[in-house]
This record gives sequence, structure tokens and C-alpha cells, in this order.
Amino acid sequence: MVYVLDTHVLIWFLEGNKRLSAAAKTILTDTAAQLVIPTLVLAEAAYLYARKRTSVGIDRILTEIASAENCTVYPLDERVAAHVSGNLDLHDAIIVGTAIVYRDVLGKEVAIVTRDEMIARSGLVPVVW
Repeated sequence: MVYVLDTHVLIWFLEGNKRLSAAAKTILTDTAAQLVIPTLVLAEAAYLYARKRTSVGIDRILTEIASAENCTVYPLDERVAAHVSGNLDLHDAIIVGTAIVYRDVLGKEVAIVTRDEMIARSGLVPVVW
């Protein structure tokens, strides 16, 4: 199973934040789970760190990703852009578009790990929280 991570999920996991759900923590600690991090998530994390809204900087995030064999960074490419929904804000639409690429183009079973209600209500991709 492929799990596309939302920004808050990645940050909360690395911070050890108690707001991270038990299901999300289980997925992120499962070495058999394939974790996909959209490049947008990296950009948002860097932005949040620069604004002092998180203690986790991009250098640490990239180090953690590089040391995890089950993590993949997926770029914002033309395939993702082709699957961006106008019914979501742009950041959420890119995360969902990444998941749709994994499902519809790459043929993988996929879910997004997020607490975001708009993504969940969109029904475009299954959500785990």
C-alpha cells in the first residue's frame, strides 16, 4: 500500500507531536508501508520552519527521508498537474493529485494520511487518520 503524506503528518511525526493519530503513527513506523512525500510537502515544511511554526527544519526532513528505505519524494510534474482538482485549495489539490497519479497512472493501491477534512470530504482518494 502506498501512503501519500500531508505536511502536518510528516511534521507531527518528526516532532513527536501528540496530535498525530495512532493510525498515522502506525503507518509511519511500518517499514513495509511505502511512504510518498509530494515536493509540495517539503516546500510547506520549509516555509513553516522559516516562519517558526515548527521546530523541524528541511535539513532534518531530508536526512530522515534519505535514511528511510520506504520513503519516496514525488515531484510536482505534468502528471500531477493534470490531476489537480478545482474543488480543493491548491496545496490540497497537489497532494490529492499525487495520490491519483499513484493510483491511476502507476496502478498502486493508495491512501492519503491526513487530518484535513476537505481532502477527506472530497472523496477523490481514501484517507487514513
